[in-house]
Amino acid sequence: MTRVSEVEHWWLGLCPKAPVARASQTSFGDQQPFFEGSPDGGAGGSGMIRRGIGAALSGTKTLIHNPQLLWFTLLAGLVLVGNTLGQAALTYVGRTVQPDIIVSYALDFLLEFATLLCLVFLLAGLILSVSSKKESSASFFDGLAGAKKYVKTLFLWSVVLALAGMLLYRIWVFFFTGLSPELRFLNMFDPFSYLPGILEQFPFNLTLDPYIFTEVPGYGGRSLLLLIYPMGFMWALIYSAINLLLFIVTPFVVPFIVLEQKSLMQAVVGSFAVMKKIWVEMASCVVVLGVVVSGVFLTYLLIQAAHGYNDPWTTWPAGMVTSYPTGPWIALGLLYYLAVFTVAFVMATVGGIAALDLYRSVKTGQLPLSTKPEPRS
Repeated sequence: MTRVSEVEHWWLGLCPKAPVARASQTSFGDQQPFFEGSPDGGAGGSGMIRRGIGAALSGTKTLIHNPQLLWFTLLAGLVLVGNTLGQAALTYVGRTVQPDIIVSYALDFLLEFATLLCLVFLLAGLILSVSSKKESSASFFDGLAGAKKYVKTLFLWSVVLALAGMLLYRIWVFFFTGLSPELRFLNMFDPFSYLPGILEQFPFNLTLDPYIFTEVPGYGGRSLLLLIYPMGFMWALIYSAINLLLFIVTPFVVPFIVLEQKSLMQAVVGSFAVMKKIWVEMASCVVVLGVVVSGVFLTYLLIQAAHGYNDPWTTWPAGMVTSYPTGPWIALGLLYYLAVFTVAFVMATVGGIAALDLYRSVKTGQLPLSTKPEPRS
């Protein structure tokens, strides 16, 4: 049985020997080494799962030792804020100007493209900063500066992702529109479904009193605040989920571009070739990070149990809100939002580092951290 002290030294990166696997040559595009088996000799599904978990743990350790990489977390969060404001602006334009369908699609594409270009560029900076770190420090802004050399290819990749994202959204709308009423609960991101209903309950309903915020004196229409929350916020979540899916199914395109100077076509082909070989590791890594985020989100149930259900939308438009949230509950709601999205973007940062670790493990045969620590010598 492994002693606790051994686990602690392995987690903190103090073990003098890292687990190494023998590399064998496997062809995908160029001749590149690909690992087989694991340090403990497991070559089956359990060994692959352990390697995926090890990649998540390795990414976490790298982030802990390089706090500068949290700039990626902050800037990616600001991109989501910008997307929320952009979605609110598109909603306002759609209601006031009522553009035709071609203009509407063009505006949707421009916002999606701008969002993805920022995220792809940030991801390129993260990958370059981690892969070029000296000793134990990594400069995120040095990585961003290096990513400028690949801006043309990253630009084209953002266009491809934006078009794919819009196509996925249309497929999603077509599929869930035809669902029977009994299966509508599967459409979690619909504005009238279960998940938005949860987010719109106190203490997390930032509109607080819809009777006050729905009508603006001198304007006579719906408040611009409602366009940002919940409308812009929910649309931003929808597109964020689609964008996350796109990054998950194409995790190695950006590393191929910025580390091997591959063309876009070569990077896409190489990414799918690598993904085909280590999809179990990728899936287990994604599951681990998703469980962490879901665990934080489920704390809502505990808070709701303590505060009790209080949905002001059920009392409107009578204009008489029966109970108002107190100051502490409003502060708790804001802190809850901040905590959930901070954890989500930190896990996204860990995911980017873990994808780089898996990419390098395929290229060099050096495995990411295994869940079974090697005894200290």
